[in-house]
Amino acid sequence: MERRWWLLHWGLAVVIVLIQGGGRVEGGDVTYDGRSLIIDGSRNILFSGSIHYPRSTPQMWESLIGKAKEGGLDVIQTYVFWNLHEPQPGQYEFSGSNDLVRFIKEIKAQGLYACLRIGPFIESEWTYGYSFHFGLHDIHKHCFRSDNEPFYMQNFTTKIVNLMKSEGLYASQGGPIILSQIENEYQNIEAAFHEKGPSYVRWAAKMAVELQTGVPWLMCKQTDAPDPVINTCNGMRCGETFSGPNSPNKPSLWTENWTSFYQVYGGQPYIRSAEDIAFHVALFIARNGSYINYYMYHGGTNFGRTSSAYVITSYYDQAPLDEYGLIRQPKWGHLKELHAAIKVCSATLLQGERTNFSLGQHQEAYVFQEEDGGCVAILTNYDVQNVTVQFQNTSHELLPKSISILADCKNVIFNTAKVNTEHNSRIVEATQIFDSSDSWEEFKDVIPNMEDALLKSETFLEHMNTTKDKSDYLWYSLRFENNLSCTKPVLHVESAGHVAHAFLNNIYIGAAHGSHDAKGFTMDIPIMLNDGMNNISILSAMVGLPDSGPFLESKFAGLRKVEIQCTEKESYNLTNYTWGYQVGLVGEKLQIFREENLGAVVWSKIGTSMNHTLTWYKIFFDAPTGDDPVTLNLSTMGKGEAWVNGQSIGRYWVSFPDSKGNPSQTLYHVPRSFLKASENLLVLLEEAGGSPLQISLNIVSVTSVREDIAYYHLPR
Repeated sequence: MERRWWLLHWGLAVVIVLIQGGGRVEGGDVTYDGRSLIIDGSRNILFSGSIHYPRSTPQMWESLIGKAKEGGLDVIQTYVFWNLHEPQPGQYEFSGSNDLVRFIKEIKAQGLYACLRIGPFIESEWTYGYSFHFGLHDIHKHCFRSDNEPFYMQNFTTKIVNLMKSEGLYASQGGPIILSQIENEYQNIEAAFHEKGPSYVRWAAKMAVELQTGVPWLMCKQTDAPDPVINTCNGMRCGETFSGPNSPNKPSLWTENWTSFYQVYGGQPYIRSAEDIAFHVALFIARNGSYINYYMYHGGTNFGRTSSAYVITSYYDQAPLDEYGLIRQPKWGHLKELHAAIKVCSATLLQGERTNFSLGQHQEAYVFQEEDGGCVAILTNYDVQNVTVQFQNTSHELLPKSISILADCKNVIFNTAKVNTEHNSRIVEATQIFDSSDSWEEFKDVIPNMEDALLKSETFLEHMNTTKDKSDYLWYSLRFENNLSCTKPVLHVESAGHVAHAFLNNIYIGAAHGSHDAKGFTMDIPIMLNDGMNNISILSAMVGLPDSGPFLESKFAGLRKVEIQCTEKESYNLTNYTWGYQVGLVGEKLQIFREENLGAVVWSKIGTSMNHTLTWYKIFFDAPTGDDPVTLNLSTMGKGEAWVNGQSIGRYWVSFPDSKGNPSQTLYHVPRSFLKASENLLVLLEEAGGSPLQISLNIVSVTSVREDIAYYHLPR
């Protein structure tokens, strides 16, 4: 009888929580103490999720935020992306997918709070990490992220804060923003700057606080964050790894609970289970945590050239909401159950006196007891097998590596290892296959020779500083006379870039590439030289810029050494010859991926040869009917970039296999908002080896699953 009463009582409490959670956010004072954030006088245990506005589209925002809310989140967290908003110094852009104000207002409209991570350094697997316009790279007198006039950081931070204030978006103004973040994981590199590191931390904190947002500021992974800035934890297991706030007057906050991990070309997806995520959330709360943000809750897509070095176009596809915004089960549903259970207990968890003690060799209890009798227990089992423990004169069987939540210190209302949500699966259905050679046209890009180059140098120019991030590509060209005694010459290239394609006398002779974990690569290609003059053209390519590490502005990319090797003892070093340079490709400069610019070059019917080197392809297609997400299957391509109606859907690199011989990514998201009903233009830039025949257009859906929660009899 008592058991039935408890389930009924608890079920009604869940209903009340869910109804209250559906209300509209009202602004108010946001303060904190050693237990939690305090919003307009009320304590809260807050669940948050990262959704990055430029990694989706404005047309997706309402659905993404709505699904996050339905999943039990209270807060949406996002970085602010400097290079999108200030592409040129003093020129600002806040339209389309860059409409930060619209994104924050959508969060408010759905009754949720917002956490704004201004940075401006963000890392985030975003090209160049700082996310600022590359022009600042040229200001060599500045050492970024150290104690100087820090790279116009104050100007941009002030710009964003004032924009939010002008729209009334801080909680102190009635808006949804309850937290802001300055800098990002700076402690990872702080020691490299010696005495300038700690002073920079103090400067950044002081600068941010003086902007008077009316809400607290955060510094993640920054144990020396000065008052009143709160230091927070990032990682997968902050309940175990976080040393805690650096002051007893600050709450324990978790700004990045990694639901998966970013994936690189040549790598496989990291699968983190729903059970593991739930275990560490419950443990963090047991140890006085009061704010948990899932990074990412929706990862999305690295459109264009926004991903950092070697990072694939799909971002955190294994999050509770996948790349397309579809619910991934059981991760989404299991966490929803956890959030509901914690909300039922939150008053006692926040107000009760906490004690903890051992229940066994690998088991312990955390008990929160209120004076009026309210009691919550969190029982942990670190063992990999079932264990029965005694707690308050009652036996409890604890599942392997699990945490049980007892809302009245008697009855289990949630166990992290007990997953009641059924798995769903993703269905990809081809709607069109572009297998007709009559439908495709091609344009072969121009291979430059040294005499065509306007820029020349007797020493190798650094790739990033030469391209200014206007293109992934930099041509190195050399013209020399063959007076060598070699009988079997080999072209030897050493590069600190990501990819190199080599041409001898305008003929493609080979390529090589590095990897995310390798700092550079070499290329050795047997060649046949003409008598007399020869042209060597090497295309250096970057697949995103680096996003982390100290002295990022001083990193080197591009060719380091070129020589012709005859024997082990005889070689001819060409490195210090006069080389010519060209930034980018002809098709890029003419923007032939836009329909209005197609006539800038002569297109021809697709050839029958398999030499698809530096070739542009175009085709027109009709959009699939319905509302399901759309993807392109590029499994027959090699490496390059794809555009739909002039908008880049990202880089592809199908020819870089993982350790099992499979591509890291073959499906590329085409947002519905990029499409027209008919006559959509698809343009592909293929660097080497791929064929557009057999490319398919697909719709994506998921299998439906039962959403009721049978085990605990929770109402929907």
